[in-house]
Amino acid sequence: MQADFEQKVVVISGAGNGMGLALTKRLLGFNAYVAAMDLDTSALQALQQDYPDQLLALQVDVGNFNAVKQAVEQSVQKFGRIHKLICGAGRLQMGTVTELSPEQWASTFATNTTGVFNLCHLVAPHLIKETQSAIVAISSNAATTPRAGMSAYAASKAAVTQFTRCLALELAEHGVRVNIVSPGSTDTAMQQAMWQQGSSRETVIAGNLDQYRLGIPLRKIATADEIADAVLFLLSEQASHITLHDLRIDGGATLDQ
Repeated sequence: MQADFEQKVVVISGAGNGMGLALTKRLLGFNAYVAAMDLDTSALQALQQDYPDQLLALQVDVGNFNAVKQAVEQSVQKFGRIHKLICGAGRLQMGTVTELSPEQWASTFATNTTGVFNLCHLVAPHLIKETQSAIVAISSNAATTPRAGMSAYAASKAAVTQFTRCLALELAEHGVRVNIVSPGSTDTAMQQAMWQQGSSRETVIAGNLDQYRLGIPLRKIATADEIADAVLFLLSEQASHITLHDLRIDGGATLDQ
C-alpha cells in the first residue's frame, strides 16, 4: 500500500487528534505529503518538527469557506498539487431536540456537513487533474441508525453520507473515486467525552435496551488505527474499482444496515 501514497499529496481535515492524527502519522510513514487541517494543531506542530518537508499544519475552521479556501491555496503553494482528500473533521453534539439550542444545531452542521462541502468543492478541481485520485469522507454509523439524544450529530452525518454519494456520481466520469467510512464507537477523545456524561466502555459494548440501542457483537471498541486502515484501503489502488461505497466499521453494532 505504501507505493500508492509515496510522494502523493493528501489533504486531511480533523488531523490533529483521534482518527485524523492516526491517519496523518501513517501517511507520513508512507512518505506522503500531508496538508493537515484542524482547529487544534498542537500535535501537528510537534509532528511538523520531524517532517518539515512532508507536513503542513494548518489551523482551520472547516465550516468557514474562506478559511478552507486559503488553506487549500497554501497546500497547493507548498506541494504543487493534490491527489487525495480525507474529510475527517467532526463535532459531537449531544442533547435531545427540545434541549438543543439553534447555535448548537448550526455549529454541528457547520463542522460535520458544511465542512465536507467546503473541502470537496475546493479540492475536487485539483483531483480531476490527477490520476489515481480519491476522496474518503468519514461519516458515522449514526447516519443510518436513530439515536436518542444525538439528533444533531446523526442528521449531520446522514447529510454527509448522501452528499458524498452524489459527489461520487459527479466525479466518476473523471476517474475520481469517492467513498465513505462510517465508524461506530471508537476509542478517541470524542468517544471518551460521551463516557464522561454517564456511559462507559462497558455500557457501550453491552448496549441499552431502554434507549433502543444495540451493543457491539464483537464485544470491543474500535481503535483509531482500525478506522485508519479502512480509510487508507479506500484511498489506495487496492480499491481501484470501488466508489460510492459506505464501509461501516462498528463491530456489528448496527447489524450492517
